[in-house]
Amino acid sequence: MAVVAGTGLLTWHASYYGSWLVDDAAITFAYARSFTEGLGPVVHPGAAQVEGYSNPAWLLLLALGRLFGVFDRGTLFGIPDYVVFPKAMAALCCAGILAACFTVARRVSTRPALITLLIGGALAAVPSFVVWCFSGLENPLFALAVVGLAALLFHAQLDFRLDTRKVAVLAGGLAALAALTRPDGLIYLLAYPAVLALCLRRGLKLALVSFAAFAVPFGGYLIWRVLTFGILVPNTAVAKKQGFPLPTDLVRLDPVVLYVGTPMVAVFAGLVYLSLHRPQWFSGGFPALGVTWALSVLAYAALEPDWMAQFRFATPIWAMSALIGVIAAAKAVVNLGRRLVTIAVIAVATFTAGAGFVGSAREFHDKPTFHMCQVAERYGRMVNQYADILGLEKAGLLAPDLGGLAMTTRLYVVDLAGLADATIAKYTREDDKAGLRDYIFDQVKPTFIVSHGIWNGGTGVALDPRIERDYHPIYRHLEANDWVRKDAVTDLDKLAAVREYASQAVPVVDQRIQDLPRRSCGETLRAGQVNGAR
Repeated sequence: MAVVAGTGLLTWHASYYGSWLVDDAAITFAYARSFTEGLGPVVHPGAAQVEGYSNPAWLLLLALGRLFGVFDRGTLFGIPDYVVFPKAMAALCCAGILAACFTVARRVSTRPALITLLIGGALAAVPSFVVWCFSGLENPLFALAVVGLAALLFHAQLDFRLDTRKVAVLAGGLAALAALTRPDGLIYLLAYPAVLALCLRRGLKLALVSFAAFAVPFGGYLIWRVLTFGILVPNTAVAKKQGFPLPTDLVRLDPVVLYVGTPMVAVFAGLVYLSLHRPQWFSGGFPALGVTWALSVLAYAALEPDWMAQFRFATPIWAMSALIGVIAAAKAVVNLGRRLVTIAVIAVATFTAGAGFVGSAREFHDKPTFHMCQVAERYGRMVNQYADILGLEKAGLLAPDLGGLAMTTRLYVVDLAGLADATIAKYTREDDKAGLRDYIFDQVKPTFIVSHGIWNGGTGVALDPRIERDYHPIYRHLEANDWVRKDAVTDLDKLAAVREYASQAVPVVDQRIQDLPRRSCGETLRAGQVNGAR
């Protein structure tokens, strides 16, 4: 019941954000559609084969949902299944996380149900955890793999089974699941050897067994990647200019500390210190949990900073921190002297963090990070209509936003962000903006170009003189710009009609996005579907 109640708290908080799904999630949705329709690793029909996703395990889950008819097919219970299915999978993963926490709590407390419920409440209070678990991205599966690995090592340590082949294989398998869910999951391959070294001071052969268990699924996928795409890392890592981690990267943790609040961080650090000096609090199993938590922190610090709100790469940190923090806090209250003082210190830190979390939740509720429906309607369905008015059967579109666009466009998409375009990704990694613009204007020559915000000046596409030479403006307002190639317009009356349509439709869509930032965008995401919201 504690697992169910804790999951209920998480889903209740998630409901505050409605049908919101981040646009990046729809990139994986699009690949799931392509795989299940026999098109292979392409982001939309006719696109080149590029690994524009970095979460093959989550992609597999979505593809299975589509094959079984419960994802990207229509509605479930009157709600679009592209909303229901990923959020339902998130709830199941959260239940799995709490179930793993319950097994740990049962070994160290006489009230494991209460501990588990408190862990669920703690996670439900953190907007970052809830937002990104229910965003449509792979975060819940990733956190489940990490917590599952921590629980496995914890039980193995308590049962004196760390030096067994079965634990080595399972640890390698869970590390592989983490690595196949997110690229930074590769770091968890170190968890089992590290715990072996800390607890047994030996275990090289078993560490090699664990590496072998990891290498079977992960190595198999890596071989397929190299044979299919010719690179060792996903194209997304190239586009995001991910480099090797450095010690100075630890400063990236500063915003996370500020997000939680100094009092809570200080209390948590104190609880960890006490746990290290009171091994009986975790029945001697703290190293397994501590190592996994430390790896989650290092993984976050190693990643390039993300522009999205609410720390989307920190999900495993929240899960492991809640597990360790709640158990250690309960032990401190029971075992330390001056119980009222202990309770008061924890309560003040909790209240301080909670006040900040309430503000963060409200802010995200009012202005959620880039909604998939915003891209689907503004750049997918609307540019389809541009092409229809101009009578263009085939056309290309250069755009910086891909997810909702890939799900709804009938055009050939050129991804200005480079996630699903290997050539643009290389220009981006080399910071060759001039070469990127030459490639776009002299080789690709997209029929339509849309750009907004930082993409206007960031790439220089909107400022390049060739945009005026080769393109007619369709719509310009503040930082939003839409263009069409002059040689694609054979009838100036049709160009006038497109401009008239844009002048009327864009403000309507923009206003709907502003007024209904958390709604869905129709029963299905398909090319040819008219704009709609519910």
